[in-house]
Amino acid sequence: MDIEHPKRFAASAPDRPAVILGDQVLTYGELEARSNQLAHVLRSLGLGVGDHLAVLMENRIEYFVVVWAGLRSGLYVTPINWHLSTAEAGYIVSDCGASVLVASAARADVVAGIEAPALKVRLAAGGSIEGFDSFEELLAAQPTSPIDDECEGMWMFYSSGTTGRPKGITPARVGGPLGGPTSFTSLLRFVYGADESTVYLSPAPLYHAAPLGWAATIHRLGGTVVVTERFDAAEFLALMERHRVTLCQVVPTHLIRLLKLPEEVRTRYDLSSLRTIVHAAAPCPPEVKRAILDWLGPIVYEYYSGSEGVGFCAIGPEEWLAHPGSVGRSLLGTVHIVGDDGKEAPPRTEGRVFFESDRKFEYHGDATKTAEAFNAEGWATFGEIGWVDEEGYLYLTDRASNMIISGGVNIYPREIEDVLILHPAVTDVVVIGVPDAEFGESVRAIVEPVTPPEDPAALEAELIAFTRERIAHYKSPRSVVFLAELPRLLTGKVARRLLPAEATR
Repeated sequence: MDIEHPKRFAASAPDRPAVILGDQVLTYGELEARSNQLAHVLRSLGLGVGDHLAVLMENRIEYFVVVWAGLRSGLYVTPINWHLSTAEAGYIVSDCGASVLVASAARADVVAGIEAPALKVRLAAGGSIEGFDSFEELLAAQPTSPIDDECEGMWMFYSSGTTGRPKGITPARVGGPLGGPTSFTSLLRFVYGADESTVYLSPAPLYHAAPLGWAATIHRLGGTVVVTERFDAAEFLALMERHRVTLCQVVPTHLIRLLKLPEEVRTRYDLSSLRTIVHAAAPCPPEVKRAILDWLGPIVYEYYSGSEGVGFCAIGPEEWLAHPGSVGRSLLGTVHIVGDDGKEAPPRTEGRVFFESDRKFEYHGDATKTAEAFNAEGWATFGEIGWVDEEGYLYLTDRASNMIISGGVNIYPREIEDVLILHPAVTDVVVIGVPDAEFGESVRAIVEPVTPPEDPAALEAELIAFTRERIAHYKSPRSVVFLAELPRLLTGKVARRLLPAEATR
């Protein structure tokens, strides 16, 4: 049986583009050669099967060289959000136990100050960083043949926790035979039609689990991955036409921005090659979904899952029209809706969404958080509230936690609250998500000030700037509301449900 790995296509179609980014093209032959060279570098530096590799860089060609070197060397590979602060990124590098960090020179401001006990090697791509070895020079000194002990590696993605600290999702064991079949390659092949002819367009940052996981799976199937440095709605359509894109994956924010383009722009491009567009990561307003279906036709698919991998629901265009608002039926793990009494709820009754799955997971170094994800039956939850209909279609209605989803990105309030409470003008603060027409939700801080501000707008700007200096900008509040006193429970904790409506709209 043919292996599912890019090395297969490096042999059969070495000149086929594996990655296209702007005017740059990385062929399968080049991906094979350069990832082999880096694999030799990693072995020469003492990294063996089961060690950890962290990568922090913007979307660039080298990203795929790095991840495929790790995945063919039996390493755990952890992508890190390059928008994070040095302290935030350093926490992940340290927590995952990375032995090597590969970063781009453009991210020197983030990575230069990172200290982690297990970190032995630092490599800089695309330029120099003080204290880092040259990625290009080390590769050039190595052979392009495979290492002797090639074996499968694995992702170790990080998912933010309710405490605000990101938590690593402990993956399956590494070291298996290279290119064995996986459930995810089967999913993309049989549900979304991916094969050697696929041209996959990803407009999202590669540090996210879905874009990187999908792109790597397209490489296992022999297709071409087109990535962008950033999302621009009109350019996204132009790339579809230019590269005859057949498959793309987006979040609802992308769809909203595409729909906001003037009609003459949206109709300017030939999108006839597109066979499948998939969206996930955040709830999609039904009116947006209908508008996209009206525009692109019955090629819009949706799924609901999580990096923990214990459940996966999917829905096609015709199904969605018959079950508007649903995220589909489960393809992995039976769905159970559990009420507050711990018992399974009947159809059309809201409760916590659980998946019954043979697959188990752990949050790295956090037994408490791991235990909270499972119930007494051993079913696992991503933390959402929802209901199922009589046919088994799942509808999500709320989140059990206070998590904010903005533009498909998970944001947890406590981390932001812990920063804002340090400001001398703040007595207490609660951070919530408020409706946003473009991003789904945006971050709002509701502040109890020490004294009523003489100029609320000026203090709002000051608090936003204060937060942006300490954590990633995308987590920072986009608005601040001041209340003379926050509503509290008898315990003294802020009662989010009692916040006045005018503060939460």
